[in-house]
Amino acid sequence: MSVPLHVPYAESRPLPPYRALFAVDAKDFTGLPAAQHGPVSQLIPQLVDQALERAGLNQLRDAQRFPANTGDGVVFGFDPVHLPFVLWPFLGVLDDVLGLYNRQAVGPRIRLRASVHVGPLPDDGEPGDGNGTARNDMHRLLDSRPVKAILAAASEQVTHLAAILSERVYEDVVQGAYTGLHPDRCVEVSATVEGKNFSQRAWLYVPSPSGNLVRAGIQPREEPVGAAPAAAPDKEPGTERRGNSQHVGEGAAVMGNVGGDFTYTAPATTYRGTNQHWGSGDNVAGDKQVGDGGHR
Repeated sequence: MSVPLHVPYAESRPLPPYRALFAVDAKDFTGLPAAQHGPVSQLIPQLVDQALERAGLNQLRDAQRFPANTGDGVVFGFDPVHLPFVLWPFLGVLDDVLGLYNRQAVGPRIRLRASVHVGPLPDDGEPGDGNGTARNDMHRLLDSRPVKAILAAASEQVTHLAAILSERVYEDVVQGAYTGLHPDRCVEVSATVEGKNFSQRAWLYVPSPSGNLVRAGIQPREEPVGAAPAAAPDKEPGTERRGNSQHVGEGAAVMGNVGGDFTYTAPATTYRGTNQHWGSGDNVAGDKQVGDGGHR
């Protein structure tokens, strides 16, 4: 039976309910041997559910809306009333769960990107539930350059999760002071996706930044808000730094030491935030190293 399509602006109709959205995506999943894809796909939702339980969010775990396993991650909707607790403490607990697993695991490390968004979505118990602009934007944020770059730059021994929050989530929940996540722990970025017509303001949050990210101004959870940042290195050609600020006219901003490969491709983008200003490119922490390996 065909489903009638509404003609835009022909008449008014009820707005779908607002649903919060959470998604994770595993770094380097496509680089794993094919035999490991199935087990890792099953493991990721188990780790997410374990973190929800440890964070005291059993009700959210049991009331997920339109959940889906994406192969290299999971996505689900939920009542926005839980958003403050998803940002804090859940994201930090998920990072802890991943760190514990990675320290004990014999198999591949599981390092995740996460995105959090909110918006109107159909949720009527029908097959098309959860599909809409809000969900599309959440996946674009998950695939955006800044969150990929910062996870690639961070030490795999320390940083297991990098999260990106949509502007709506940041303004309503973080700036609204409904969550324990302080605004000073977030970094404003311009979220763009290679090959996609997408650009939105968003905020990065890294629960356990490695040392090079701390030098770049990302605060660890254990560090009191307002603590003095580490001293900046000596000025280098092509960059201008003042304390915890950095200006880059073109290219990728890097500080500190980074293990692993890093590939940089940038369109013309502009970012202006509290701590940094980019003329164009991706902001990462660490020395730029180019290798044959790729990353998601």
